[in-house]
Amino acid sequence: MATRRTASPGDATATRQAAALGQLLELTVLLNEDLTSSLGKDGVTPSRAPLLWHLGQHGPSTQRALADALRVAPRTVTGLVDALEETGFVTREPHPTDRRATLVTLTPRGRRLVSRWQRGQQEFADLLFGRMPPRRFGGLVAGLDDVLTTLREHLPPPAGGRA
Repeated sequence: MATRRTASPGDATATRQAAALGQLLELTVLLNEDLTSSLGKDGVTPSRAPLLWHLGQHGPSTQRALADALRVAPRTVTGLVDALEETGFVTREPHPTDRRATLVTLTPRGRRLVSRWQRGQQEFADLLFGRMPPRRFGGLVAGLDDVLTTLREHLPPPAGGRA
């Protein structure tokens, strides 16, 4: 006959932590599936979207500045810009003050897409959080801040990127 072990308070905490991690992983999978599907409809891959989003938020940038902002190698940005230029979302233009540099700029098509994404982001945020009571929402945001801070402190920078 097996003896029954009495659960200690630490076991309950470990169980709750494991369940919370499971929820975060499920959230990651669901958000990734939604993002991949939505981007695919726009003719954009998940690896190219952050570059477009950055240009939409910050305006024209050099490829070096994009590499730094996205924390990827400059050669990675070159490939992303090449693909986005081929599909009509960005152009390369001469830098006005540095003859050696070029600026990556959204085309009208790219601006329309990013603008639509911005509107969609607000609609999605409303869907997820609009009915959540303010106190619960505040707790969620505070908890996510704690999790993200811990991850940023303990995970190495992406391969080829800079911290």
